Amino acid sequence: MATAAVLLSPAFAGEAAAAPRERLSLDEGWRFHRGDPPGVDGQLDYDVRPVVQDNEDGKAADARPQQASRVRDDDHAVLRPWILPTANALIADPAHRHARPPGNPGGELPFVQRDYDDSTWPRVDLPHDWAIEGPFLVDGPYGGMGRLPSWGVGWYRRTLDLPASDRGRRLALEIDGAMSYATVWCNGQLLGGWPYGYSSWQLDLSDCLRYGERNQLAIRLDNPPDSARWYPGGGLYRHVWLRKTAPLHVGHWGVRIETPQVSAASAAVRLRTTLRNESADAARIEASTALYLLDAQDQVTRVAAASGTTHQMTLAAGSTEVLDETLTVAKPQLWGPPPTQQPHRYVAVTTVRADGRVVDEVRTPFGIRDIRFDPQRGLQVNGEHIPLRGVNNHHDLGALGAAFDAQAAERQLRLLQQMGANAVRMSHNPPAPELLELTDRMGLLVVDEIFDSWRMKKTPLDFHLVFDDWHEPDLRAMLRRDRNHPSIILWSIGNEVGEQYSGEEGAAIARSLRGIVRQEDTRPVTAAMNYAKPDMPLPAELDVIGLNYQGEGIRDTPEFEGTERIRTPPMYAAFHQRFPDKAILSTETASTLSSRGVYLFPVTAETSAPVRDGRGGDSLARQASAYELHAVDFGASPDKVFAALDAHPFVAGEFVWTGFDYLGEPTPYYSSRSSYSGIIDLAGFAKDRYYLYQSRWRPQWPMVHLLPHWTWPGREGQVTPVHVFTSGDEAELFVNGVSQGRKRKAAGEYRLRWDQVVYQPGELRVQAWREGKPWASEVVHTAGPAARLQLQLESQASAGGPLAFVDAQVLDSEGRPVPTARMPIRFRVEGPATLVATDNGDPTDMTAFPSATREAFGGRVLAIVRRQAHPHAASQSPIRLHAEADGLAPAELLLPIQPTASTGATP
Repeated sequence: MATAAVLLSPAFAGEAAAAPRERLSLDEGWRFHRGDPPGVDGQLDYDVRPVVQDNEDGKAADARPQQASRVRDDDHAVLRPWILPTANALIADPAHRHARPPGNPGGELPFVQRDYDDSTWPRVDLPHDWAIEGPFLVDGPYGGMGRLPSWGVGWYRRTLDLPASDRGRRLALEIDGAMSYATVWCNGQLLGGWPYGYSSWQLDLSDCLRYGERNQLAIRLDNPPDSARWYPGGGLYRHVWLRKTAPLHVGHWGVRIETPQVSAASAAVRLRTTLRNESADAARIEASTALYLLDAQDQVTRVAAASGTTHQMTLAAGSTEVLDETLTVAKPQLWGPPPTQQPHRYVAVTTVRADGRVVDEVRTPFGIRDIRFDPQRGLQVNGEHIPLRGVNNHHDLGALGAAFDAQAAERQLRLLQQMGANAVRMSHNPPAPELLELTDRMGLLVVDEIFDSWRMKKTPLDFHLVFDDWHEPDLRAMLRRDRNHPSIILWSIGNEVGEQYSGEEGAAIARSLRGIVRQEDTRPVTAAMNYAKPDMPLPAELDVIGLNYQGEGIRDTPEFEGTERIRTPPMYAAFHQRFPDKAILSTETASTLSSRGVYLFPVTAETSAPVRDGRGGDSLARQASAYELHAVDFGASPDKVFAALDAHPFVAGEFVWTGFDYLGEPTPYYSSRSSYSGIIDLAGFAKDRYYLYQSRWRPQWPMVHLLPHWTWPGREGQVTPVHVFTSGDEAELFVNGVSQGRKRKAAGEYRLRWDQVVYQPGELRVQAWREGKPWASEVVHTAGPAARLQLQLESQASAGGPLAFVDAQVLDSEGRPVPTARMPIRFRVEGPATLVATDNGDPTDMTAFPSATREAFGGRVLAIVRRQAHPHAASQSPIRLHAEADGLAPAELLLPIQPTASTGATP
């Protein structure tokens, strides 16, 4: 992970005060503008882009990637030669590094000038997603990218006031993520940039700054259309930092930690620390590292768990030295996934001294654990078999968009853990660094993924355009930033890449990427393959076999005979036979499609079926049935996936597509805004499928769940199937007290079905049993007419941060939820807070997220309120959220005060 100076415990207080390293937040005080100044006319293009002839919005997600068209125009001046040198520190071979040409492109433009008046530009704070406020693009071929205007040019400007005392220090701009094709000017001088919007990167500002004066940063982003298969967001959507160090310092991402030998008695901790001398003179220095346990509050304990040697050396001017040492920790507290293990963490404190004084001090959190993939038993963590119960997640945070927010991300992760998930695959790009800090702290296992495409394209303007130039620096940036995170168990070098089809050519790329990983880290490498078969070259290059949908079979039923799409029988056994020495996991499973609270009839008798009109789908309403039996054509229901996994116990586990609905890729209805594949909808409300996974992934948790709801005016006397998800082994269903029979799960059965129940209003009740004893029960009542609103604070998600997540529900006069309610609900905030967004989880809802009025969907709406921090909470005015709807009794909720402001300190 990123090494950074932070406040240390009192044990280090004396030294920390003298340490010159600072990492300061630059999130506040930016000015923002969409579009270029007049007269730019392409002179700031990174490179010449292909002309997009045909929009392919709605193309099947597993369509075969295409050979890219290469475009070069020597008469068109582009910024590429000036941007490429930014990557030099992440290119291993000096012969492949880039020389900066003379000149200062864009230096004459008004937007980069120190004296340009940007006071009319809107003020924004970071992280900032310029497109999330909408409006949605209701018409046109924009469903794949979420129907939000994320593409185009945007400028950010910010001043930097630096003291004269900073002269002689090294100052760097750190950007955690900028979407995309970023270019940076400092005081009118073009410094560099980075194309890939998901990478973290830095620029040295030292020589362009004016110390003791005001300085001007200008950042231009150029987000292409037709560049993603999901919503990418736009802008400076992650944090931005100013790092200050002495010329003698630990390098950027300069501490590498591994735990090659771990036992209950002791652990070997190998540290490789990169020291740099960026001064004009040789320097005599001392460097040492000590390891400390972090307590439950992330505080450093006072007694070192291990201390290294004090290394003394002379560093020549402009040189770099790597220290390599191994420390031993006795009786280590191990990092592992709950509930059977705990995610204990340590911190390595590296101190650099020159002339008897501290010139740098870096703190690097890490964990001690032993991770092994076994071909027969799957994943072993600290000697314990841990089945992977994972999900895939894209990077957006629903109504908050791509702008990263740690509190919203933690809300997502906690909902997943409560379901029983223990792992997340970062689909299909490096995440915000703070997300990995959360997975470390919460004990979630991670597959960290770098690319969705290599040289072959999935969309006309995606990453394939820059793969040749940037795959090495992008991959090394992810590895160096993230490799100290104990939660990461696998590196993924690609997702469903087109090179699966290209034989040895694709295998050679995989071999090269795996070689880069081997230079930077020891963890195994995988790639997610939806086409490659055991006898093809690419799988042989991987340490762990990652299969997308192939394990349970793709389009393997008779109705798909003759299709031109991928069609594959179940492949777990074939891969296991071909690679008996490699572990296998499902990097994507299921892709079941559903809309929360929408139940369509008739209900299929099949275990798994595709979505079609009259068969789990309604193309006019653009909704999919919540009976959770229907999937994308290449996917499967959870039931089919579970059966395939149980039949092949050597498989390490699964990553379900997806944990949450996400913006874009709204298969099968591309006129919608967001996906249907989430176990949890875009607002964060659980679909019925959540409880099916919970029944499997938390088998010791007494639970039972009924579906559908039981409010069906007009269906009296009609067959209305009832399904039950339970961690018990049998259950009995009652309608108005009359037993509908007691059923027991058979082998390979994961739900209990009463498919001939006739609807009559009243009470639906289920009693689950386990080993003959009562286990859990649930009751659902028919709701009356909507009568009032209720507001309920998600207390866990709303603690410890400025955001308050509030669930607004429509109730009848008896306080029962009304699952069919669809009326508009109006919200109003009173006090020092702002209503940030509303959502209802409906993929078809085109109301802009900032709207204070939102129609209920399934009787619910989410309101997100941002509370202003106040140092004296007791004296602050109260914050009240009001909700109103025509004809209903209103609701009011008093929100807790946010007591302290964020400090901008390094996370």
